[in-house]
Amino acid sequence: MSTTLLLARHGQTLWHAENRYAGVSDVGLTDEGRAQAVRLGWWAGRQAAAGAPIDAVWTSTVPRAIVTAEPACRALDLVPTREHDLRECDFGVVEGRTLAEFEAVDPTAAAAFRADPVVNPFPAAEDPRAAATRGADALRRIAAAHEGGRVLVVAHNTLLRLVLCELLSIPLADYRRVFPRLRNTAVTELRLDDNGKGAALLSLNVPCER
Repeated sequence: MSTTLLLARHGQTLWHAENRYAGVSDVGLTDEGRAQAVRLGWWAGRQAAAGAPIDAVWTSTVPRAIVTAEPACRALDLVPTREHDLRECDFGVVEGRTLAEFEAVDPTAAAAFRADPVVNPFPAAEDPRAAATRGADALRRIAAAHEGGRVLVVAHNTLLRLVLCELLSIPLADYRRVFPRLRNTAVTELRLDDNGKGAALLSLNVPCER
C-alpha cells in the first residue's frame, strides 16, 4: 500500500534575501515567510474540504519549520509530530554566510564544492550522504506509521533535495543541478510504496496559491 508524502520547505527566513546558509541555525521567518505559512495552512484546509484529507503533520525540530506548520495544524485540527532527523544539514563554517563570502575566503574549497558538493562538502559540515540517509529513513518511518494515508512534512531545502535524490535513485552529487531549489512552502508530492522501497515523484514545487 502506498503513502503520499506532501513535502514543504519552511517559509522565507530573515537570511533568505541574501541567500545565506541557515542550516541548523535558529533563523526566524520574515513577514512574507509567515504569510507563506498561512497560505500553506489554507491549502491544507482546502485539501481536506475537497475530499483529500491530510492524516498527519510532521516537522523538523528546527523552529522555522515548526512555526511554518502551525497554520496547517490549526486548519486540520492536528498536533504535529517533530522528527529530529528532518532537520536541515549542518553547513559547518558556512552557517550564516553566502557561498560568495565563503569563496572570497577559500576559493579552492568553494570550487571543489561547486564541482561535487557531496564529495567536497563545506569544512566542518555534515556529510551529505549521512544527511540523505537519515532524512530518507525518517520519511520511510513516517510512511510506515501512516500507511495508505497522506502526510504533510515540513522540512528544509537541502535536506529534502538530498532525500529526493536518495529515494529516486538520482546521484546525490547532482542534487543542486536536478533540484536547484525547493520554493518556500511550495508542495512536492512523493509516493512511497512497499515500506519505502519504491518512490515516485508526483509533483514538484506546486505553489499554495489562494
